[in-house]
Amino acid sequence: MEIMNKIKYDIGLIYEHPNWHQPLFDELARSEVSFEKIDLKQGSFSFNDKPASRLYYNLVSPSAYNRGNQRAIPFAYSLCVYLESKNSLVLNGSKSMKLELSKSSQMNLLQTIGIDFPKSYVFNSVEALKKYINEIKFPQILKPEQGGSGSRMYKVNSMDEIEEIFNANPDLWFPDNLFLLQELIDYDNAFGIVRVEFIGDELLYAMRVVTNGTFNLCPSVLCNPENDEAGICEILLTRPPEFFSYKEIPKEAINEAKVIAKASGHHIVSVEYAESLDGRRIFYDINSNSNLRESISLDYSGVNPFSKVVDYLKMQLVKSYGKD
Repeated sequence: MEIMNKIKYDIGLIYEHPNWHQPLFDELARSEVSFEKIDLKQGSFSFNDKPASRLYYNLVSPSAYNRGNQRAIPFAYSLCVYLESKNSLVLNGSKSMKLELSKSSQMNLLQTIGIDFPKSYVFNSVEALKKYINEIKFPQILKPEQGGSGSRMYKVNSMDEIEEIFNANPDLWFPDNLFLLQELIDYDNAFGIVRVEFIGDELLYAMRVVTNGTFNLCPSVLCNPENDEAGICEILLTRPPEFFSYKEIPKEAINEAKVIAKASGHHIVSVEYAESLDGRRIFYDINSNSNLRESISLDYSGVNPFSKVVDYLKMQLVKSYGKD
């Protein structure tokens, strides 16, 4: 990647996955804005370079390490910091990345703004975690600090089982060397969990996700196709999740999700929650960006989600640079 010495493009798209964002690329190609694609898998910049685009949209995913692309993540962060220092507008930039890559920071944010979240323990050593053994109520969910498509997640039933998992595969600690142990949310499996998508301050759609026992709930149609076709994903599934438009989402849930979205610092964001059987609405994940599902958006509001993203990017250009 090169950052040219003068503005050549309206938008720079910072990305790593080769296929996830093709619908957005296609929609931008149909629009009147010019754009460059900045592939993070092999990147470099000089501190003498100047931004080539007026606005940047960072699409890097914490799951990059599952594709052998972990190096894309620190490069994306460094690039965002640099572009921001040059007064470029970077959507889902460095502040956003810090939250996206840290489940513990997400839980801390939820606690700070008074939103219910799973009781959680953060640890870098199973031995250190044992000091809470008398208060931890199993089963629990073991998940990594840097998430991504449900990888490195386990349902665990004892401290001994946690030890066995790490002893059998010490590489589970990488790349972040930090894990969370969270309370298992008991919810209606037939109903599923809820994912709420926002573009800026505007609700795009809400959808139910019936997990079918998997942690990989990636909404990309590449990973989890619309029909019974096999998906293309680095995280193998025994039975894929199912996605449904959720027009009946309670207004209170939308309001809480909107508070989280605003507090997160993400420009384009999704939040996930589960309704526990004992009546709690528990938020447990905050995602910058999303692999949007066109069929869900069309059913929910009749809107093409990628067209909405392009409209939002164009609006940000107008607000920042007066370009229409």
